[in-house]
Amino acid sequence: MRLSNLTTLIYITRGDYCLFIRKTRKGDMNLDKWLGIGGHFETDETPEECALRELREESGIKREDLTDFEYRGLVTFLSSEYESEYMHVFTASVPEGFEVPEKACDEGELSWVALDKINDLPVWEGDKIMFDYLFKRTPRRFFTMKFRYEGDRLASHEEQEYL
Repeated sequence: MRLSNLTTLIYITRGDYCLFIRKTRKGDMNLDKWLGIGGHFETDETPEECALRELREESGIKREDLTDFEYRGLVTFLSSEYESEYMHVFTASVPEGFEVPEKACDEGELSWVALDKINDLPVWEGDKIMFDYLFKRTPRRFFTMKFRYEGDRLASHEEQEYL
């Protein structure tokens, strides 16, 4: 059984690039937006299990392909149009030269995007704030964020960083 408001996102880097999916499924709240790989929890899954299952299903990438697998944060997504969502956010790396296994993805199109170009993608505005925590800050710390949207517009946000 799918748990509708519990989700994961995992951002995979390869050198100075990050793997994104452009969502193309009709009716998806993220249609034509670029996201990390992820999805909804299934019954009895941990956040790590969900992230790794979604990664394998959507990209063919397996746990043994990853280095630096880290639980990085928790994002509360509140919206005037959609159900609230609690997103567990992870990062990991793959070696230089790693290619995504040939696999059809019915969720969207996978692309490696240069890290210095990710803020130019059509993403949720709050994602740009999260990208700063994921890719620019050192040392890497755990964070929580709360994004409140009115339609597609970020109306307010809160953020907290932990050691």
